[in-house]
Amino acid sequence: MKCNNGKSNWSFRSKLGLPVFIFILCLFCFLAGFFGSSLLSQDVDDDRPGPRLLQSVSDHSEFDLITSGETGDDSISSIPFQLLSWRPRALHFPKFATAEQCQSIVNMARPALKPSALALRKGETDESTKGTRTSSGVFISASEDESGTLEAIEEKIARATMLPRSHGEAFNVLRYEIGQKYNSHYDSFNPAEYGPQRSQRVASFLLYLTDVEEGGETMFPFQNGLNMDGTYMYQRCIGLKVKPRQGDGLLFYSVFPNGTIDPTSLHGSCPVIKGQKWVATKWIRDQIEDD
Repeated sequence: MKCNNGKSNWSFRSKLGLPVFIFILCLFCFLAGFFGSSLLSQDVDDDRPGPRLLQSVSDHSEFDLITSGETGDDSISSIPFQLLSWRPRALHFPKFATAEQCQSIVNMARPALKPSALALRKGETDESTKGTRTSSGVFISASEDESGTLEAIEEKIARATMLPRSHGEAFNVLRYEIGQKYNSHYDSFNPAEYGPQRSQRVASFLLYLTDVEEGGETMFPFQNGLNMDGTYMYQRCIGLKVKPRQGDGLLFYSVFPNGTIDPTSLHGSCPVIKGQKWVATKWIRDQIEDD
């Protein structure tokens, strides 16, 4: 039996041809090595630490660091972002905060929610603006948060915007339920409409605290000069839309570098169709804010 098997195997290799047999054997070894390395790499990926609040570049060898000032850092930090638009200036920061940090802010705000209010223009009343903003919200300062979550988020926002923490208002934590929205508006205050201002909102940073199944996008209807012919209805949800994703941040500037209001910074919150939208907004001014 053993002799017959040997002859049969040799006959098979002869018919196949020695070069072809060697090629098949090499191909088998390559595939085995490839799939083996894939399994090993998956094991390594599972052991990687989760995203940190503020990442420092661990390998500084490719950078020629210089001596920092007293308030600076002696290392390089990494905050990934995506440029969404130049008109208005808008940037998206993926995974800016962790799920645990977002849930902590939601839990902090939930018991104190009240119907959101509006800053009224000259001649406007609560009745005439009814339905413009239908969310619930509460202002929370970092000093009120014993866990330190808001302080850490605030510090990271300051680094991302290069605008000091002392210029930021308290966080406005908002909840939008099904059907709730915020019609298009400006975060900056035009003195001709609102009267003299002690300071001006120059930038807004939105931290999305939850995913939204459908709807709830932040939209910029005048992006790149579109829809500015005077016929735009402020209730419409059109233009550049940013879908809320838990932990993501959105930064946009309401004024130009010379301090004048950017007309393309008009924005709003589309109605929530399915789910809930939670967001923490940090408005940043051109003057130091009192605590």
